[in-house]
Amino acid sequence: MSITGKGYYIWKIRQCEGGDAQAIARTVRQAGLSYVLIKVANGVSPYNYDWQHKIDMVPPVVQALKAAGIQTWGWQYVYGNDPVGEANIAIRRISDLGLDGFAVNAEAEYKRPGKAQAALTYMKRLRKALPNTPLALSSYRFPSYHPQLPWKEFLTYCDYNMPQVYWVHNTNPASQLHKTVREFQGRTPLRPIVPTGATFSEHNWTPSETEVLEFLNTARSLNLPAVNFWSWDAAHPRLLGLWTVVANFPWGDQPVPEPDISEKLVAALNTHDPDKVAALYHQDAIHVNAVRTTIGRINVRTWYATLLQQVLPQAKFTLTGYSGNGNSRHLTWEATSPVGNVRNGNDTIGLLDGKIQYHYTFFSVTP
Repeated sequence: MSITGKGYYIWKIRQCEGGDAQAIARTVRQAGLSYVLIKVANGVSPYNYDWQHKIDMVPPVVQALKAAGIQTWGWQYVYGNDPVGEANIAIRRISDLGLDGFAVNAEAEYKRPGKAQAALTYMKRLRKALPNTPLALSSYRFPSYHPQLPWKEFLTYCDYNMPQVYWVHNTNPASQLHKTVREFQGRTPLRPIVPTGATFSEHNWTPSETEVLEFLNTARSLNLPAVNFWSWDAAHPRLLGLWTVVANFPWGDQPVPEPDISEKLVAALNTHDPDKVAALYHQDAIHVNAVRTTIGRINVRTWYATLLQQVLPQAKFTLTGYSGNGNSRHLTWEATSPVGNVRNGNDTIGLLDGKIQYHYTFFSVTP
């Protein structure tokens, strides 16, 4: 499975949308990302695992992302002291979680003497167990600065090269990305380069929005297949301006995921057109609230006409959250209008052939 477009690294799930899997998936869709990389192992141990409560935090996020049509990769920081053990935990996590790909993060520890054999042992074991899983190397941006790292031993078994092009304390992402590409083009084996850009703060340095945009434009001008950024934890919402630059950047003809039915419903409500809302419903839809049960799309349309024209005229509707996949959704929402407000919207939806077949709604209007 190849990767294209924009991606983001997740280091600590709890620090991304509070660990809410559905919120993570929703934010990914809104940002137009096509893939996400989640840390699933550190050395020989699983990562993003709550040892106190014995809860693996990764599966719900993977499931939510996959339901949203997003490629979900894992990544692991490796040390090379126990390459068999590190490969075994990676294989187990990739298989158990059903990941679409995997990035190997090798840095300073692999610059020590004798680590070339450890890299071979690790990569051979990983590739043999997972012959069809795309693998990538995440490491330094300039191999000439780090000749001790066993580049060949890693990249021989990888499908992608994901160098960390962090221009810390500089303002020249374009020239640094050009240098990265030139250096790797002069080495073998050559793998497609998917650079990792900087949207984080370090040692009193933070990249500017202009620099992040320059990095993206340079990657596109070099015809690189994809980019990604470190890291979600640092950028959203702490560095929202940088996140927004990435989210707003159009990556070629990358298809935008279709909005979820929850998002479609709230968007239709904000048009204040009952016909557009009713168009989301099945012909034989059932709509239930505390007062009455309404059956049939025509009657549902009448109910919405009353809601939008009399109960909440000129209202601004806001989707505050949703969960579920397949044919079931639970959503919460709020609304503000000149005659009243809703702060407790709480709905359950059932779908049939992509249309709303059953809808239970609960809300109260307050001044």
